[in-house]
Amino acid sequence: MQASLVNPFLSSSIHVIETLIQIKPSVGQLSVQTIDYIHHYVWFKIGIVGNLNKEILFGFPETVAFKMVSGMMGGYPVTEFDEMCQSAVGELGNMISGNASTILFQQGIEVDITPPHLIHQTGYTWGEKVFSIPLTIETIGQFNIYISA
Repeated sequence: MQASLVNPFLSSSIHVIETLIQIKPSVGQLSVQTIDYIHHYVWFKIGIVGNLNKEILFGFPETVAFKMVSGMMGGYPVTEFDEMCQSAVGELGNMISGNASTILFQQGIEVDITPPHLIHQTGYTWGEKVFSIPLTIETIGQFNIYISA
């Protein structure tokens, strides 16, 4: 995958998370892989449409999602994946994808994003190869952003 397509999501992720939670995430080893649905994970998919058509999948262990949402809400304790938590995680994905779309637009690639879609399916497999961006937030944990190849 071209760096010009990955870098906007990488830099956007770091900027948005650091702004919302006041902790700069570290980036793990970028890779190309296939992914399977994992239980006790929160999965959101956002589409990128326009001059570039991609799908972005955010995969969070539930405990990481709870801690991230708590951080986004100033420390309010979050212990279940209720509507508020779903909305906050979806908004995080919107902010990262929207910011990345702006960066892509500045590179001359006109795109838009679709609303986030929560994936609940057991046994869900995204059959194609994806580019994986693993991010670790100190005291919170690791999650991945996947970009369709």
